[in-house]
Amino acid sequence: FVMAEEDGTNNEKKLEYDYLVIATGPKLNFDGTKGLGPKGHTYSICTLDHAVASRDKYLETVAKMKKGEKQKIVIGTGHPGATCQGAALEYITNIHKDLIKQGVRDKAEMIYFSNERALGDFGVRGIHVKHKNEIVTSEEFIGAVFKENNFDVQVQRGAKEVNEKQIHWEDFDGNYGETDYDFAMLVPQFLGQPFIYVGKNGEDITSKIANPAGFILVDGIYGLPWDTLADNPDAWPAVYQNRNYKNIFAGGIAFAPPGPISKPHTTPNGTAITAAPPRTGMVSGIIGRIIAKNIIDLVKRGQMTHHERMSDMAAACIASMGDSLWDGSAATIMMYPVVPDSRKFPNDYGRDMFVTHMEMGLAGAWMKRMIHTTFMHKLRARVGWKVIPE
Repeated sequence: FVMAEEDGTNNEKKLEYDYLVIATGPKLNFDGTKGLGPKGHTYSICTLDHAVASRDKYLETVAKMKKGEKQKIVIGTGHPGATCQGAALEYITNIHKDLIKQGVRDKAEMIYFSNERALGDFGVRGIHVKHKNEIVTSEEFIGAVFKENNFDVQVQRGAKEVNEKQIHWEDFDGNYGETDYDFAMLVPQFLGQPFIYVGKNGEDITSKIANPAGFILVDGIYGLPWDTLADNPDAWPAVYQNRNYKNIFAGGIAFAPPGPISKPHTTPNGTAITAAPPRTGMVSGIIGRIIAKNIIDLVKRGQMTHHERMSDMAAACIASMGDSLWDGSAATIMMYPVVPDSRKFPNDYGRDMFVTHMEMGLAGAWMKRMIHTTFMHKLRARVGWKVIPE
């Protein structure tokens, strides 16, 4: 059973279950970086309240620019082990577009600050596509946009502490430095929710269900060195089921990955600076479907028949760069598989070079609008929702 507190009250409720799906999303670890987040000096877009507060601070910044003040805006990640760089990319490009509309872009210095090994790494080892018989990297693709938009790019940096005016960081080489800012939106590290797991006799069984970061242990192979993991895509979970308690499943950011997708990096000072593997968006939807269908299988047949590893999974990401359907734009990125599989695709990148694709333009803005609309339609279980893909 689950003990839960009713929202807005102190009333505890006991919820019994036959199957438990842990799909809570992340605990936002603002405490992992001193001075980060709503209780500190920076802003976030990870919840509705955070996004509204970030908007309000941004509009204050715009008002200062309209009075002639120069402002330094930093957008990116706020922890050496953060993920969700795509959200930061969307945010900085949309701010850029809005500043142009407001007529104050010349008053803003804009900085993209990230723990990625390279711009466009996204925690998935980067993306490579074939274009006119040449290989184009996500670093080149995103870099061209950032250069056109006049963004200063600061990657290979892990935020260590934030004060009212500076982000203190360490870089890949172990150097320490500061980045000044007037307005900063930094995505925090994601952790698993800090639940207490108790057995039938009151014993602590947390170590059988979750790893030290709070993510749920499932049917992946854990503890492999990265070089071994990179050559073993089957180490990634297929059914997202806890090995010790077969009626417990975890999906999305809540499940524990067997390790990073991108090559990990440790500085000479011992600081790990590595973009964590993304498990949100389309990936979460696919995993949720796998879990749901397998629970149906278990109820009806007693045996699971569905499986899909992230090394088998395709994912699409459409990064908005202006919300207008007339003069907006978006980067449309398709990759297959999410986790490279050099056995199935024996090229330098471990991905299907026919399917994997990157494109920029107005069509992406229309695609983004369509995805938003159909997602809400599916979420509300309206007519035809079952045929809408994740």
